[in-house]
This record gives sequence, structure tokens and C-alpha cells, in this order.
Amino acid sequence: MSVRQIIDMVVDRSASKTEMLQHRASYMWPDIVGQGVNRHTTRRYVSRGVLHVYLDSAPMKTEIEFQKSAIVAAINAALGSEVLTNLVIH
Repeated sequence: MSVRQIIDMVVDRSASKTEMLQHRASYMWPDIVGQGVNRHTTRRYVSRGVLHVYLDSAPMKTEIEFQKSAIVAAINAALGSEVLTNLVIH
């Protein structure tokens, strides 16, 4: 059994698995949307299954609004679990 498998077993048994997956979802933002969008990201966090992202560009906010469902689906697919239910752009 590898160290990774042991860690996964411990996390699966604990109540913090959802919280850990939410943190991973937040950290995946740059990988999913790319560095161009990430440069305009000033803050991001997950609360109750909702990824909150703060952007400093109004045109970028509009563009991301049109792609919200695809971004949520991509993050959930990368995590292998339905962690996010929504994306809120601020």
C-alpha cells in the first residue's frame, strides 16, 4: 500500500474530506481557466459548495459569467467528485 493510498483512506474516514476537496477546487482555478484569467483574479474561496471568485476586470467578469457551468463541470471532473454546485463572480 502506498503512502498516497494510506492518506486517502484516512481522509475518506474523516469528516474533513469535503473541506479538503473544496480547498482543492479553489486551488484548481488557475489550471482550469488559464493564466490570463488568473492574472485578473484577486481572491477566491469555496463556501458551502460555491466557488467565489473576485476579478478586477469587468469584461473578464462578463466572459466568465457565460462559462460558469462549464468551469464548474471542469473542476468537478478534475476532482472526480461533485464538490462545487455553483460559481459566483464578484
